[in-house]
Amino acid sequence: IMVVEDEVIVAMDISNSLKAMGYEVSAAASSGEEALRKADETRPDLVLMDIVLKGEMDGVATAGLIGGRFHIPVVYLTAYADDDTLRRAGITTPYGYITKPFTDRDLHVAVEIALYRHQAEARIKKTEHRLAAVLRSVGDAVIASDRKGRITFMNQTAEKLTGWRSEEAIGKKMTHIIGIKTEELENLERHLVEQVMTEGLIINLLEDHILVAKDGSSTAISDSVAPIRDDDGKTPGTVLV
Repeated sequence: IMVVEDEVIVAMDISNSLKAMGYEVSAAASSGEEALRKADETRPDLVLMDIVLKGEMDGVATAGLIGGRFHIPVVYLTAYADDDTLRRAGITTPYGYITKPFTDRDLHVAVEIALYRHQAEARIKKTEHRLAAVLRSVGDAVIASDRKGRITFMNQTAEKLTGWRSEEAIGKKMTHIIGIKTEELENLERHLVEQVMTEGLIINLLEDHILVAKDGSSTAISDSVAPIRDDDGKTPGTVLV
């Protein structure tokens, strides 16, 4: 854990408390500039950051840079702060606040919660990245949409088939991206938005349809559309294969 506190005695007291709890204090810093340098050098698991720091950068600005550059969670230490500072602090998505003066128990609880939350989020991100890598790699084109039929995901095969890059397609209507220029277009829109979303149907369109790519080239396709279901049984979107 790195402690960023411009009051030397307070910083020493916090460091001693952390060591007594069994944590390793990787570094201590008294300014934003020093904190950035030591965060890069030691890469701590957590930063305890005083919101009010002397110098050009206060704790909020420093925390934003540490989180953005090194993805290290930050818990704020604060005795007082105006409303504007607190709003700025909230934007940096801190992993907690400890109000001075605080007890060792307050410190211990805040640190443990922050570490647990960060580890949980890291596990979720790892799972998401793995699943996204699988979807990107499969041979079929996979396109996911939200409840309004707007693209939320495209894999590499879908990019090649439609001629749209994923970053271009995100947020656009699925029926616009897949470009089926037949009488089925309105039916497909209805299937996606109405039947799949409201009735929870899985629709297999086994007969060949003609998909017209962004550049005007045509490809014969067969496709299926299914609802995406979350843990609560709700349907936040659809997936087209």
